[in-house]
Amino acid sequence: VQLQASGGGLVQAGGSLRLSCVASGRTFSSYAMGWFRQAPGKEREGVSCINSSEGRAYYADSVKGRFIISRDNAKNTVYLQMSSLKLEDTAVYYCATDFGVFCEGYGRHEWAKSWGQGTQVTVSS
Repeated sequence: VQLQASGGGLVQAGGSLRLSCVASGRTFSSYAMGWFRQAPGKEREGVSCINSSEGRAYYADSVKGRFIISRDNAKNTVYLQMSSLKLEDTAVYYCATDFGVFCEGYGRHEWAKSWGQGTQVTVSS
């Protein structure tokens, strides 16, 4: 599968961005999709995940209540709507999948089996 992330940019603190990730090459609707981020000098961390069955969503505590993950299986696309952005949200954001149905274990980057290329999100004061 190939994953193509987009939608990053420069935004002021408190602002919003929507990231998109388009998948190709395999049956998108049958596997869970995750968003990860990596800030300079830090490990890549799981931000959010949505499973493939009932579309149940999961969030890291640091983004809960501010980010919303969703998917459109007809468009082979997963989204991450980010609101109330903070300076600490600045990072390169990646979409990924482990080709499984569920999000169990997504919090760590070892969960992912396929990565998109990343899109930079910079939050300024």
